[in-house]
Parts: sequence; structure tokens; C-alpha cells
Amino acid sequence: MGGEWGSAVTYKVKFLPVNVEIEIEEGEKVLDAAFRQGVLLAHGCREGQCSACKSVMVDGDFDLDRYSTFALPDYEAEQGYVLLCQTLAYSDLTIELLNYNEEHMFLDHPIRTVLATVTEIRRLTRDITRLRLRLKEGASFAFKAGQYVDIRLPGVDPARSFSMSSLPSRPEELEFMIKIIPGGYFSTLLDQRLQVGDELEITGPFGNFYYRDGREDMYVIGGGAGMAPLWSLMCEMAEKGIDRKIRFFYGARTTRDLFYLDEIRELQGRFSDFVFVPALSEPAEDEAWSGPTGLITDVLEEYLEKHPSSAGIQGYLCGPPPMIDAAIRVLKHHGADDRNLFYDKFTASTR
Repeated sequence: MGGEWGSAVTYKVKFLPVNVEIEIEEGEKVLDAAFRQGVLLAHGCREGQCSACKSVMVDGDFDLDRYSTFALPDYEAEQGYVLLCQTLAYSDLTIELLNYNEEHMFLDHPIRTVLATVTEIRRLTRDITRLRLRLKEGASFAFKAGQYVDIRLPGVDPARSFSMSSLPSRPEELEFMIKIIPGGYFSTLLDQRLQVGDELEITGPFGNFYYRDGREDMYVIGGGAGMAPLWSLMCEMAEKGIDRKIRFFYGARTTRDLFYLDEIRELQGRFSDFVFVPALSEPAEDEAWSGPTGLITDVLEEYLEKHPSSAGIQGYLCGPPPMIDAAIRVLKHHGADDRNLFYDKFTASTR
């Protein structure tokens, strides 16, 4: 039965098989209610676009906010599958989680909202901009390398989600690598209105894409602004002296879309066995490019055929969903286990 919580009707949500229970307000989204109570459920875009939070509704009355049928096909919805980021509660619910980690069911860092000041806006490529922020004095914020936050003008919707490319050891200064999408809300704001000294509102951290210890070879695969969380993760490893075999594959269209090359070379020197493999999918005929060409996932496949991993594979992937899905297939074909594949699908905002 629902109860009264403040002025709102509340219900219970029970998660199986982990035996975790939370309260939820009527009409509230399950994922939001879980975050509010410190419960960490598998999630990605939080907009019904990526399927990371897909689960099975066992019992209860609910509704689904808008979502992509690529994330939740009609036939799965008919079978009781739901996306927790878009599931609205209208009774007590029982939900079977498909993706979960019982050892990490609760948030390490509380989700909070803080104010930050813009300190830099700089183009890195023709369509990727670096945004740097400094937290307002007295603000407290903590995150794991690889996580993301929501950014908005103070008190103004809509918010947009971006991964940090900076280090958790310096949480007072946040850095982002943001893809500029023509006509996009935040892209227009970043390109035409935002200036150094302006204030932004930061809410987070979100996401369960972060480093896991292991003895396997690390395969790091990214494209476009997917560099951001990967950069944060690898730089934190170097900072902490974590030395593992790393193969970093990065896909771009042309040489104009490659960036941080000097920084990557410096990072290589901080590991004993680090190989960087950039690939161009559409190099111009007049470009002096001697590196791999084609889709980064095809380049990854060719590399693994020539250099099979004997220690096993642990994969970290960030970028567009098609790239991640293809890379996962390649890594699994070469022996990677699902439990050793971690990814963050960068989807276009629907808000």
C-alpha cells in the first residue's frame, strides 16, 4: 500500500534478486528515487536512449515516459521489460534487475548540486570544445574518474549531461570535452552565449563507468567526445601509479579531429606498456596520414587478430552507441567476458 510522504503519495519499490527496497513518490521515476536514497542502479544516459538500466517489471502499476525503441523494442516492452530511468510508479513495484553489482549497490559519493564559474572555453577540434569550471568557494564535490554530471544555467532547464575529463583529486576544478552539435541547446549556449566568469549549476556525480582493478590487458576504445571519461580514468591511473598493459584505440574522421596528441604521448611515458592506436575513418586525399584507416572497431579487430591477448581483456568504451555495440562484439569475439566490459554510450539528448 502507498503511504503519505510529505504531501505526496509514496510507494515501495523492491529490487530482485538483491533484496534492496526504496520509497518512491507517485509519478516519480524509479532511477531518480533510487539516486535520491543513495542506491546505485545500473544506468547510462538517463533519457531512455541507451538501455543500460533495462530491467524486468515483476509486479505493479507503472507508466513509461518517452524512450527510444532501439533501447527498448516493442516486443521487449510487451514481455515486461522496462527502462528504470523512464519508469513512473503508480503503486508498489517489484523489479528484477538485469545488470547489478551487489558490492556496489550504494553511492560512494552523494549526488549534490553546486555552483561553478566558467574559467575557460576553448576549441580543441572543429566540433569539440573544452569547458573548464571552478567550483564556488566553499562548495564540496566528489566523483570517480569516468563519471558525469548534469550542467545547466542556474535555475534554468533543460540540463545536459557531460563526463568529466579532469581528475577526482582536484574536484574544485572540473573539465569537460563537449561535442558541438549544430542547433543543439547547450552547443549554442557554449558557442554563442557562455563567457568566462559566467555561473553554471552542476548536479552529480552520475554513472557507474569507472576503473576496476584487474590483471587483464586494458583495451580502451573511444571516439569523439568519448575521450573525456577515458582521459580522466587513464590520468588517474597514472597519478596513482597503477601500471597495466593498456591499448588505447581512438577513432576520428580526419586529422583535424584528432587532439591531445602531445598529452597522450606524455601519458604513454607514465606506463610501462601503453600503445596508442588512432584511426581515421574518412582521411582526406591530401592528408599526410600513415596510420590505420577505417572504422575504429575494424582496426581493433585487425589488431587483436595480429596481437591476441593471453592475459584476458578488460574493456572500457565511450562514444556513440553503434561504435560501442560493435566494439563489444569484437572484444567478446576475442574472449572478453561481459563482466569485464564497461561502457558509456554517448547519446543525443531528447530533452
